[in-house]
Amino acid sequence: MIIGTPKEIKNHEYRVGLTPESARELVVHGHRVLVQTGAGEGIGAHDRFYVEAGAEIVQSAEEIFATCDMVVKVKEPQAVERAMLRPGQILYTYLHLAPDPDQTLDLMKSGAICIAYETVTSPHGGLPLLKPMSQVAGRMSIQAGATALEKAHGGRGVLLGGVPGVAPGKVCVIGGGVVGFNAAQMAAGLGADVTILDRDPEVLERVGTFFEARAKTRFSNRANLAECVAEADLVIGAVLIPGAEAPKLVSREMLKTMRPGSVLVDVAIDQGGCFETSHATTHADPTYVVDGIVHYAVANMPGAVARTSTYALNNVTLPHALRIADLGWKEALKRDTHLAQGLNVWNGKVTFEAVAEAVGTDYVPVDQALA
Repeated sequence: MIIGTPKEIKNHEYRVGLTPESARELVVHGHRVLVQTGAGEGIGAHDRFYVEAGAEIVQSAEEIFATCDMVVKVKEPQAVERAMLRPGQILYTYLHLAPDPDQTLDLMKSGAICIAYETVTSPHGGLPLLKPMSQVAGRMSIQAGATALEKAHGGRGVLLGGVPGVAPGKVCVIGGGVVGFNAAQMAAGLGADVTILDRDPEVLERVGTFFEARAKTRFSNRANLAECVAEADLVIGAVLIPGAEAPKLVSREMLKTMRPGSVLVDVAIDQGGCFETSHATTHADPTYVVDGIVHYAVANMPGAVARTSTYALNNVTLPHALRIADLGWKEALKRDTHLAQGLNVWNGKVTFEAVAEAVGTDYVPVDQALA
């Protein structure tokens, strides 16, 4: 199979779909790997590293899309990239289609086979290809929130860890999954006053046992959520419904109960965001203010720590890429029902039910694509 990785073109996106080490693994398996020149510069992987790994350097994304059987990326294809996809070509990347009907429609029109990292499942439960970026985003959310709380950035001027004689900042983490757990770890490590909300008693028990006195847990109902948000200096939105649009848990009305200069960080923005007032921002212009509350909603947070993120991502995406390349996409998905959950668009049809429901199109079961 011919496998290619273009340079990412989303704003301030420095990650790359394949590291030189991953390229070498694919070459050893007998495949041809093409890499757009400069694709790895953001992680310090210069073209010569890919050449030494056995890959070929090409000058443009057009060459990648025109030549390759499978295109491996990090972020969802931008409009110019979607226009280059062709029928039967495999696209293997993050897609986040539920809040993005334009992208979904373009992928359907392309006839490409689109496998989304974020909906691949695991025999042990969870979303293993999403997990490393959720870990990164969760940890970064506290860094970003702490910076946004600084007075020079429009915040209240609160130090999350406080100092002797001055109370620490209050952090409300909505969701106790991978993002929320990692956010709470960072916040507690700084010495903040941390509260984690979740609706799953088992999650609350697990995080409560881990953090002991370093963080509080509360069941997430309307009353507890409203109280926690009103008291917080920093609110982290860390909710996820796999493949579906995120629920809007914090309303604009609730902002009026918060102190001016408090901060909302919406890690769920890739799936539409969990705050009513959220809209996607970029690393170039990461925050905006609504009703006196600072919002941070960068849709590709892990791109800021591109080297860490790329290697963490390749650790989990490469094994599936090898299976797809070795067996062909259809046989690979037939043999692995968890990988099959990653198929979102096939032959102009949506094959992930939550996406079909969100964008208002017909749903075709994956089994039909694999028949």
